[in-house]
Amino acid sequence: FGALDWLVLVVYALVLLATGWAFNRRPAKDTGDYFLGGHRMPVWAVAISVIATSLSAATFVGGPQQAFAGNLTYLASNIGMIGAALVVAWLLIPKLYRQNAATPYALLERRLGPTGRAGAAGAFLIGRVMASGARIYIVGIPAALIMFGEPLVSPANPEGLIPEWQIVLAIGVITVVGVVYTLAGGVRSVIWTDVIQMVVLVSAILGAIWLLLDRIPGGAETAIGVLRDATAADGTPKLTLIDLSLDLTANYSLLACCTAFVLMGTASYGLDQDLVQRMLTCRNATRGAWSVISATLVAVPVVALFMIVGLLLFVFYERPAVMGDAAPDYRVYDSSRIFLSFILRELPPGLSGLMMAGLFAAGLSSLNSGLNSMSSTVVNDFYRRFVPDRAERHSLAIGRMGVVRWGIVLGAFACLCVYWQQRGDETLIDFALGVMTFAYAGLLGVFFTVLLTRRGNGASAIGALIAGFLGVLVMNEPAWGMVIDTGRVAARAEAGGAPGAGLLVWLWSLGFAWKLTFAGAGAFLVCVTGRPRRLRAGDA
Repeated sequence: FGALDWLVLVVYALVLLATGWAFNRRPAKDTGDYFLGGHRMPVWAVAISVIATSLSAATFVGGPQQAFAGNLTYLASNIGMIGAALVVAWLLIPKLYRQNAATPYALLERRLGPTGRAGAAGAFLIGRVMASGARIYIVGIPAALIMFGEPLVSPANPEGLIPEWQIVLAIGVITVVGVVYTLAGGVRSVIWTDVIQMVVLVSAILGAIWLLLDRIPGGAETAIGVLRDATAADGTPKLTLIDLSLDLTANYSLLACCTAFVLMGTASYGLDQDLVQRMLTCRNATRGAWSVISATLVAVPVVALFMIVGLLLFVFYERPAVMGDAAPDYRVYDSSRIFLSFILRELPPGLSGLMMAGLFAAGLSSLNSGLNSMSSTVVNDFYRRFVPDRAERHSLAIGRMGVVRWGIVLGAFACLCVYWQQRGDETLIDFALGVMTFAYAGLLGVFFTVLLTRRGNGASAIGALIAGFLGVLVMNEPAWGMVIDTGRVAARAEAGGAPGAGLLVWLWSLGFAWKLTFAGAGAFLVCVTGRPRRLRAGDA
């Protein structure tokens, strides 16, 4: 990473600072301005911000890894996401605008009381810490490579693994930068920064595709010919787009994409304040609805670009006979670093800096939005209930203090992920999506209780949120691996002498979307056990 690359990164940072200054010339006058942009944001900018936030560094690093090591079935998950966006646009967004709600959890108060609202908001905070923390960890990997260089392969480190302390230190630097920027600008600054970062992100990925096609002898024609005959690690054709199997261990089968991913998308676009907050910055409900629909449609070709990079990297690194003299003279042992190694080793000076700017654009987008949405939730769903009738300036100060505190929490969880993710064999995208299910399961159970039944109360909602979290935890092998020897459990299950061990291993093997579905169903059953809360005069 040379001087010209550092110059590109510095210029990128200055552009971000200039953007923040431009949108801070008129400081936020109240929390509605700081957290919802005064309902003045254009649809197209909100849609781009939703894409930038939902993609994150996990897609930048994990998308190419997914196609390099596997096939294209991850793209099919967009079927469920588009379906979920339609549900959210039709059912949820209009209700939020009618009630002038600042968070989706305000809708629960009439049916489940303050306890139900606070419980759902608390579940979001826990889930957002886990989801955003996982993404900070992922962007910490390339940051460590830039700060310390690629580790040498040696007898003590035969696979060239990055020392954990280097990733932890990189996470600290990223967190500080994200907190300082988010602290100043509010959601307006976050959204407009997302627009800039999305332009940088797409430019970087298009540059990578162009360069790879230039390096591969014969270009696209050769690459397509190789990929048609290639197979993934699981034996499926490399260009497989639709998985028609009924295997519940497959993360991206058509069955999962049309059912489980609709639930996951509903939780992501409708119940996660990180994305809902953006939709509430539009002028009205119709524009808010179009922002989420547009975002899911535009996300499909953007994600496809990352998958194309992964396929081309497969040809570049795994087919030396085809590459000839252009074949690399080194080996990348960790597929999660395949794109990063290409950027640092193969790209000319300046373009490497642009690529890393694109990566940090994705990472900072997730961090900025996570901090802003968590602070918004604390102020609107907790602080104002316990400390009412305070001036807007006071609430705004509390919100900004929350950005700093949540930044510390996010950085700490990101450091935990350094050790958690390495205990499993998941790809980075699977890890990032799987972490989100811990909070989503309970939230889905509570919201479907409110939408589909007249049952439920505050106590049963809290029970459902806990049940959803524990349900996903039971099905998470890396989490178990922190306290027990999971290999021994698997051996006992294989021997057939422990039915309980066999059931546990089967639950561990489920795709993360199915884990969300089963845990969400359990949470729903817990929530409907509660007798309906009796409404009182004055309930919203």
